Amino acid sequence: MTVAVYPGSFDPIHNGHLDVISRAAEIFDSVVVGVLDNALKSGLFSAAERATLVRQSLPPESRVEVAHFSGLAVSFAMAHGATVIVRGLRAVSDLDSEFQMALMNRRLEPRVHTVFLTTGFANVYLSSSLIKDVCAHGGSITGLVPPPVEAALRQRLAPATTIPAHLEEAR
Repeated sequence: MTVAVYPGSFDPIHNGHLDVISRAAEIFDSVVVGVLDNALKSGLFSAAERATLVRQSLPPESRVEVAHFSGLAVSFAMAHGATVIVRGLRAVSDLDSEFQMALMNRRLEPRVHTVFLTTGFANVYLSSSLIKDVCAHGGSITGLVPPPVEAALRQRLAPATTIPAHLEEAR
């Protein structure tokens, strides 16, 4: 049985991530999505919230497990009995940093291999940062993220609808 992990921050998960998860689930016997709790980064959502959003975004009959972790992805993989780390690629620009991580992971644990999956063409431009920016400025993110994520983003990033008092007085 081949277990693969797909680690990332997923802040938030979007349709590009879900595409990679879906295809990884077709290839490997078991997939564990690892939601990184990185103390060096302050995310929009906590690791627990992000893990919940990932779970809510998966199909009901999914064979995909979700867990959050801190530390090295390769350690997370070993803790779950995985021999594969799945990484998603959008463009050639992703390859440089992903390749460096893959080589470091290989050095740290030679029994764990990295497999790169490209996202579908419809999702190639998506990034969590871009989605948060569009949402924060009132743009439509419908169709870019699953409905539970859209609702959570709208609640967390609701654009200000009131006019500041100093501007209201100027009217």
